[in-house]
Amino acid sequence: MQLRPMLVCSLLFSAIGLLQYSATGQTSGHERSGSAVIVELFTSEGCSDCPPADAVLRQIDLNQTRAGQLIVGISEHVTYWNNLGWKDPFSAPEFTERQDVYASRMSPEGPYTPQMVVNGREQFVGSDIGALQRALGDEARRPHLNLSILSTTPSSSGLDVTFSTEGEMSKPLDIVAVLTDDADRSNVLRGENGGRLLQHVSVARSLARVATISSAAQMAVHIAFPDGFHLDGGSGHHLILFAQEKHQGGIEGAATSKL
Repeated sequence: MQLRPMLVCSLLFSAIGLLQYSATGQTSGHERSGSAVIVELFTSEGCSDCPPADAVLRQIDLNQTRAGQLIVGISEHVTYWNNLGWKDPFSAPEFTERQDVYASRMSPEGPYTPQMVVNGREQFVGSDIGALQRALGDEARRPHLNLSILSTTPSSSGLDVTFSTEGEMSKPLDIVAVLTDDADRSNVLRGENGGRLLQHVSVARSLARVATISSAAQMAVHIAFPDGFHLDGGSGHHLILFAQEKHQGGIEGAATSKL
């Protein structure tokens, strides 16, 4: 089932000011982010209700809340709108499948766009600022695993990454790696957003489990570049790592590094 809740854009943009965060600007170097929180936005360029949620992600991505959390956004473009007039160039099956897993345990109405998921624990309509504030507050009160990106070394085929984790774990955790474009835009020619210029931030280009850990560790992994991904292509990129309970449960720690 594909639900598209109707939004009132004027209320959305006035509500953005209610989210209390302070700008830190773009991350630089290797960010040690035990207090980082992952905000996933499942979106599509074929969905007319998605641009306001995309705007929310632009407002909060890589900013810090007053509680000290670094907000790490990930824009994950799903595929189920692609046969309705416009094929989203950033969509991929792995994002649709990831949303399906979340929906199976958190969303009785099934997957929909725009949907936000905060640290794998709370989901809501992607433009609901009040729900976002509450979810960020809940995560600020929760203990987190310290995850640090120690080094990133690019090669012709991908990225060699060394990371470490600190803290107690009650269960095994998957280490998930995401490569993102810092910013993308599209001139949409058809579909519900036909004639619009859409802008996105932190667009996921690949997302994959790269390791599983059951105790504090330091590890090296190789992350393959997806097709068409070039670090010298003129657009900025980030690596995002997070430790998540198996079967796509809660996210216990995260870090990001500008590439």
